[in-house]
Amino acid sequence: MRRFSQRNSLVTLSDINITPLLDLAFVLLIIFIITTPLLTQSIELNLPRGGQTDKRLNKNDIRTVEITSTGYYKYESRPMQLPQLIRQLAQEYRGNENLVVYIRADRECRYDYVAQLIDGCQKNGIKRYSLRTDPTPTK
Repeated sequence: MRRFSQRNSLVTLSDINITPLLDLAFVLLIIFIITTPLLTQSIELNLPRGGQTDKRLNKNDIRTVEITSTGYYKYESRPMQLPQLIRQLAQEYRGNENLVVYIRADRECRYDYVAQLIDGCQKNGIKRYSLRTDPTPTK
């Protein structure tokens, strides 16, 4: 009889009860589901409305630079190399601190061409520029 009771106790000890482990896993899952959206919440900002400016731009303050998909620069419809273009913009900015550079780049243009122009403008103190887009919606 003693043998029987020992075998029975060994059988019951070899079974692992996983119910508490599953309960713990579900509780942790629920905690992560609840706290994750709270961690990814962004800062609440009061953004200005788009498309409205406080003052109107004077047409004499606007300079237009066009960039083709091959990296060809045109300044006010005149072809120029990038260093020459940046020198010209810097010279005009020294004479007119209200200067705004409109940058019109081809859709297929490498971002590097635009970045070089913006970098050159910033190095010379020109901080007002506008990246122009096509206002017509595509169908």
